Amino acid sequence: MRCVMSTESLQVLVINPGSTSTRVGIFSTQGAELVGTIRHRDDELAGFDGKPVLDQLDFRATAIRDALQEAGKTDEPYDAVVGRGGLLPPTVCGTYRVDDTMIELLQRAQHGEHASNLGAVLANLFAQSRGVPAYIVDPVTVDEWPQIARFSGTPHIERYATGHALNIKAVARRFAKMQQREYASLRLIVIHMGSGITVSAHEDGRMVDNNTPEEGPFGPDRTGSLPVRMLLRHALSGMYTATELDRQVFGAGGIYAYLGTRDLREVERRIDAGEERAREVFAAMAYQIAKEAGAMAAVLKGNVDAVLLTGGMAHSKRLTEELRDSLQWIAPIHIFAGEDELQALADGAFRVLRGEELARSIHA
Repeated sequence: MRCVMSTESLQVLVINPGSTSTRVGIFSTQGAELVGTIRHRDDELAGFDGKPVLDQLDFRATAIRDALQEAGKTDEPYDAVVGRGGLLPPTVCGTYRVDDTMIELLQRAQHGEHASNLGAVLANLFAQSRGVPAYIVDPVTVDEWPQIARFSGTPHIERYATGHALNIKAVARRFAKMQQREYASLRLIVIHMGSGITVSAHEDGRMVDNNTPEEGPFGPDRTGSLPVRMLLRHALSGMYTATELDRQVFGAGGIYAYLGTRDLREVERRIDAGEERAREVFAAMAYQIAKEAGAMAAVLKGNVDAVLLTGGMAHSKRLTEELRDSLQWIAPIHIFAGEDELQALADGAFRVLRGEELARSIHA
């Protein structure tokens, strides 16, 4: 962890749980005082296989306390604790107060199991110990779609809004500030490229469409869209259990299925070493990302102010240059490499603490 001194009076503890790590930060309105990533070993997580993700609560909380103690930050005063928002009912963009209804919804996991479900529960645990409020910001189920975007092609299945809203919204706001414009005045395509890839269209300050984790381009370990009838035959072959099939499309698909690695840097090393298969898979992913962005350009009727590339894979110059070559006809390309979700979570809490935004409530 790294420490930066700050004298700002408002201070928040930020918790962002991922599948194999937990990111933790202490922020004031002047910036980060502490940021760090707690890595969880495979053997530590193995005991939770097949169990509800909230069973990891005590394990994760202990890891956070140990990290704060190691950094000498166990007695820091907080005005709030904020966690990453998980799989909740569809919500509008904003900062939400963690309450009993939210905790109960996450415990039931009706909208799915995901590491992000731990965010609100961990935030609430640490907030209660300090007697301060707990919040989440722009959960993954932010839903600002018009009705037309929900049609799938069959009344048996409706498209649903899920994606990397936290980083996407933060980058869109950041770009608007750089342009000295209001976010709501811009028409944007924002492409988040991390372990999952979300390509989104923005209009009037809303994310009006995006591919869900079951759609769009394949990524490091997710398949994205698949040919439906071929997928049905594969699923009904009797060769795989439901758990195995789910793993094939979410966690062991994409680049990993083709090349045996989730690390884009390793893929590029193999390309540089002359491996043709690695080059093909890399090019195919870039092709699919660009194709999805073209679809979002159609959503915005071709009137796009900028295309923003963000997420961890935006650090790859090879990938961003391939996308620039494919997408510069749509609008100017701007790169915001990495993700600063800890800062985005802190900013959401500060907006409420400063009275710039009212905290929302989740409804069951």
